[in-house]
Formats: sequence, C-alpha cells, structure tokens
Amino acid sequence: DCFIILGSYTNLRITYLLVLPRLRMHSFAHRSELKQAKRIVVKLGSAVVTRGDECGLALGRLASIVEQVAMLQNQGREMMIVTSGAVAFGKQRLRHEILLSQSVRQALHSGQNQLKDMSVPVLEARACAAAGQSGLMALYEAMFTQYSICTAQILVTNLDFHDEQKRRNLNSTLHELLRMNIVPIINTNDAVVPPPVPNSDLQGVNVISIKDNDSLAARLAVEMKVDLLIALSDVQGLYDSPPGTDDAKLIDIFYPGDQQSITYGTKSRVGIGGMEAKVKAALWALQGGTSVIIANGTDPKVTGHVITDIVEGKKVGTFFSEVKPAGPTVEQQTEMARHAGRTLASLLPEQRAEIICCLAELLIEKKEEILNANKKDMELATTLGRLSQPLINRLSLSTAKLNSLAIGLRQLAVSSRNSVGRVLRRTRVANNLELEQITVPIGVLLVIFESRPDCLPQVSALAIASGNALLLKGGKEASNTNKILHQLTQEALSIHGVADAIQLVSTREEVEDLCRLDKMIDLIIPRGSSQLVREIQRAAKGIPVLGHSEGICHVYIDSDASIDKALDIDSKCDYPAACNAMETLLIHRDLLRTPVFDQIIDMLRTEQVKIHAGPRFASYLTFSPSEVKSLRTEYGDLECCIEVVDSMQEAVDHIHKYGSSHTDVIVTENEETAEQFLQQVDSACVFWNSSSRFADGYRFGLGAEVGISTARIHARGPVGLEGLLTTKWVLRGEGHTVADFSEQGSMKYLHENIPVPQGSFN
Repeated sequence: DCFIILGSYTNLRITYLLVLPRLRMHSFAHRSELKQAKRIVVKLGSAVVTRGDECGLALGRLASIVEQVAMLQNQGREMMIVTSGAVAFGKQRLRHEILLSQSVRQALHSGQNQLKDMSVPVLEARACAAAGQSGLMALYEAMFTQYSICTAQILVTNLDFHDEQKRRNLNSTLHELLRMNIVPIINTNDAVVPPPVPNSDLQGVNVISIKDNDSLAARLAVEMKVDLLIALSDVQGLYDSPPGTDDAKLIDIFYPGDQQSITYGTKSRVGIGGMEAKVKAALWALQGGTSVIIANGTDPKVTGHVITDIVEGKKVGTFFSEVKPAGPTVEQQTEMARHAGRTLASLLPEQRAEIICCLAELLIEKKEEILNANKKDMELATTLGRLSQPLINRLSLSTAKLNSLAIGLRQLAVSSRNSVGRVLRRTRVANNLELEQITVPIGVLLVIFESRPDCLPQVSALAIASGNALLLKGGKEASNTNKILHQLTQEALSIHGVADAIQLVSTREEVEDLCRLDKMIDLIIPRGSSQLVREIQRAAKGIPVLGHSEGICHVYIDSDASIDKALDIDSKCDYPAACNAMETLLIHRDLLRTPVFDQIIDMLRTEQVKIHAGPRFASYLTFSPSEVKSLRTEYGDLECCIEVVDSMQEAVDHIHKYGSSHTDVIVTENEETAEQFLQQVDSACVFWNSSSRFADGYRFGLGAEVGISTARIHARGPVGLEGLLTTKWVLRGEGHTVADFSEQGSMKYLHENIPVPQGSFN
C-alpha cells in the first residue's frame, strides 16, 4: 500500500508519491502511538450529525468535524468518514414538502389561507433516507471544498460485504479513492437495506453483519487495514454503568474480557445501535488489528478539537487496547492515594512524625543505592545531551544533598506534630452551642516536577505531615532516582499501613491528561521551568494551581549601599539555576563610574557572569554588553541584566513592571530607604541586605517546601506545611435550630471567643 500527498502552488500542482509499507499487524498499545496513525476512519453517529429536534442536521457541529478531518487529510493521512444523517435530513425535507402541499390544498379547498388541523403523517425511514442522502452528500461536498478536498459517496448494504465480488470491488474502489487523495463518505444504503440479521454476527474476524453504522465502520476498518477508528457519539466514552447514574465512571482504557464489568443503559435518542453495539463492533475491529476510540462528538467544549486531540494522543474518550499494563492506571492510583490518604490524615501527629523520621533515616541508610541510581540518570542525560547545564545541575544528587534532606525532614517531623486537627479558633455561638475552626488536609495533591529528584522526598514528607494524599509526576530524566526514592517513601509509610498514600506516576500519562482529572485531584503544584508552570496553568482548567510563573528576582544597589555587602551577596553566583537566583541587577545612577560600580562589574566578570545591558544602562556606555531583548527574562544560568535607576522609588516601579513577584532585594545602609522598599515592593519575599537565595522553605525553617508561590491567595512565598492545609468548621450543639434564634425565638446569639490552648488539637 502507499498514499499520495497532493500539494498545489497557484496553478502548479505537484504530486509526491510516498511509499509507506504497512508492516504493523496489531493495534496500537498506547495512546501516545496514535500520532503514527496513517489511515483513519471517523464514524459519526446519528446523535452527532442530527439536531436536537431530530429533524435536520447540526450544521455547526458538522462543520467543525469536517475542518478537523480536512486538517488531518492535509497532513498526509488517509481519512474516511462513516456517517449517519440521511434519515434526519430527509425527514426535514419531506416534512417541509408535506406541510407546503397541505397548505396549498387546504387553501384551494376552503378559499382562505387558514391552516387547520394540519398534521404531518408518520414518515417511513427508507423514504426519508432516499430523500436526504443527496442533500447530505451535497453538504459534505460543499464543506470539504472549502479546504480544497474532494469527496466521494459510497452506499453499502450487508450484501456488499457478503458477496465476494462486490466486497473486492468495494475494497478496490476505496483504495483508488484514497490514492487520489479523496475522502470517501460512506453510509448504509438505508433506502434498500434489509432488516438486520438476528445476533449471528461478531463471531470472528471474517464475520460481522452490517446492522448499523457501528458495525459498518468496524467491518470497513478491518477490510481496509485501518490504523484507527474514531467512533463519535453523544457520550464521553464507555462508562462502567449507564452515564448519569450515581457512581458511573468513565473508562479510560477498555481491554478485551472486561465486558462483564459493564452495565449498559438505553440506546441513543436517535441511533439504532446503542453502547453495547458500539463495544461489540469496537472489539471486533480491535481483534482485526485496528485501534478504536469511542468519544463525545456533541459536547460544544470539545467538538472543535476532539478528533485532532485523539490523534495527538490526548486522553479523550475510551481507548480500546489489547495490551493491559502491568500496574494500575493513573485513575486507579489516584483512588488508592485518596483512600490511603484519609487513613494517613487520621493518624496521630506522633505517627506521622515517625514516618517522616523513618524516611530521613532511609535516605542516609540507602545512600549508595540512591547515588547509583542518580549516576545512571546523569550518565544518560549527558550522553543524550538533551538537558541544559542548569537542568543537569538540578538532576545531580550528592552525599551533602542527602544529608541536608535528612536534616530538613527531621526538622519537619517536629513541626508536623502541630498540623492536622489544630484548633485555630473557638467561639461560643450561644449557650451550649460551640463552634471550632480546625486545620485539615486539602485532599489529593498532584506535584509535577522536572529534573530535581530531591523534590520527591521533600514533597512526600510535607504531604505526610499535612495528611494529604500525593500523586507525583517526575521527569523522565530522573526516572531511576525517582523510582528508588519513591520505594523508600512507601517503605516509610508502610510502618503505619499507608504505603498507597503516595503514588509515583510512571505510565505514559501526559501532563495535560493529568490536569484533566478535576474530579480526583484537589491541587496541582508544578515545580520546574516557567514554561512547565505556564503549560500546567493553561491545561488545568478545573483544578487550582499553586506555583510561580517565573523567578525574575531583582537586587537593587542603593546609593547608600555598603560595597562589602553588595559584593558578598551571592544572589547570582551561588546557584544560578535556582528560581530564587537574581536575574536583574538594578544600580542607582549615582554609583555609575565610581569604584563601587567597577568592583561590582569586576566581581561578576571574575565569576564568568554574562552581562546584558538594560536600555538606560546601555545609553551611558560607549561600548556596552549586548542590549537585553527583554527585561522580563529568567536566565537560569550565569547571566544577568544590569539596569540603571534614579531612585529607590524607580527601582520599586521597575520591579512591579518587570518582576514576577518572587523575591526582590535592596542593599543599603539607609534604614528609612530600606523600610520603604520592604513596605512598597509587592513580592512574596522582600529582603534587606541579604541574598535572594534565602527564599527557601528549608532556610526559612519550614523543613521543606513544595515550591514558592507568587499567587495572592491561599499560600504565598515558600510553601511548607501550613500551605498544604485548609480548614473546616465543627459545630457542637444540643438540638439547636435556626428558628430558636429568630425574632420570635427563645435564644440569642452570643458569639463569644473562647481561648484556644497552645498546641490544641481536635
């Protein structure tokens, strides 16, 4: 087999012949492989094509589907459409004609234009199909013409597949159309179709009755050796029980043999098949080597990109696969984590502290195993050359790092004794009616991190201390290190039987797919590049995201600064890859062409820091460093921008305009100037005469951090234990009712604050 890509430039048409042998004999095992699909069938169910009133077509929906098919066709794929809609289109036309005819006859008979007792007779489906098929095809032809794509109509019945000569002719015709870059539009010939054969189909690869468009699409897919069959209907996919019922769960991946776990509901409002027919047809196609996805083609939120999303490998609908993974799915992992997390939250504070201390001991005890795994990751990253030097630095672990981790975890264990269940306030609402506000876990956290494997034990310890379930998604570059660190974490959790509370996602789940689990995950915390954070914030439409977009940190050298302090502050050179490293150095104009300025520049050059000049700084120099392209740049390396300001207030204004509200520093000996800076700068961390690198949970005494938040709600700055807790209200009464406190009631509100003992727990 081969396919042809046709491209045109003005009046010149060039034909490229690409010979692509189809060597794959089995369906794709994973969604990520769907990008390789070359030959695709899109099956449009009646509910997708038909309007809600079942009379006429959903034109807007159909137009968006055509656009996606055209896009894939123009990428060089071979697209085929199996469509319903002829009956609905015909019904619309025939109703119009009958009403028009009746109104004319009635007007002639009565001599007036009053329409009385006009009713539309029941329309026979075959007649509707005959009347609607030509209009349906004309509509497809017009829509595809907008994308310079030609279509062809093919009508079939069951007999066309059972008669060997007709079957060969059909196969030959379809191959010829695909060779000519034409999109075949295929439908059952409902004008002449015989009644469906009773359940005698689906008994093997070579036998299937064409009873509806589901079975037609499946038969066609196997006949044409199709890579992917996309069946669009009016539900999100296959559920384990009828959609809309309590506890109905969408099945992400369906495997042969799982049929007994499904309870099917009623059929679609217009289709003749139903989900059971779709599943049988899908499994039949899967057995024949075609991958299948059942998805929603009617949801206005996704209709415009559902087909392209599927082909890109995104988690849409139900994917039928013959390869069952060895471990649980990410949905199952999340459920396991939530269940065990509730047990974790119910443990005594001392028990959670014991788990954290155990993890700290394991980091030291298993040091060699951890470092050996990290060495493998480092060697692979260096060999492949895919990581920048700052990311390789973050990937590296050492004995010193593990020792620091262990110290931080022990510190956290102490503070964890006063976390979950802490009473924040107590109020006597009325006599014998008391209210408490107590701290509780958020629920299930999803932490996505790049490169830094030391993030895993830090975040795990914070989740344990706060009683939260945790789902971890680390980068592939640290897979060996993450695996051993997760094993040690679960070993520590197992001492109190809650090993499942922390799960490491090691499947092929894409970050965007994880961000769609809005009914299972309560908070997403990204730790990585600004690009990663932005992607997650964009993808997580239904889940709150706690993180900073960028770490554009400033250090302002005031005119009253101490040169020794200015030179000693290591905001750039200590660890340039960190998000709390300085990216822009602001210098007061009075310091230009002074020994102070010269010493600062000499120090940066000695440390091999590449300097970019801000617009004002560049204007003062005859020969200047390269002018900065943007004052909002996070370099993450031994690079920084230098800019000149006229005053402390101008420095504050610059920070507010170009900063990211992360960490900003003033260096000055003028206390009044410093206090104004500390009060005016609206960043999560603001420092005086100290390095921006102090912006860290461990250095703040939090023991560890899940990241630094630049948001203005919930938590801000380094987020430790307190940032992973929320609150709930507990009311204790003795049969009180609201009516008791009405104007006619016998009771009145007191609202008296009750002292909360230090370290009080519920």
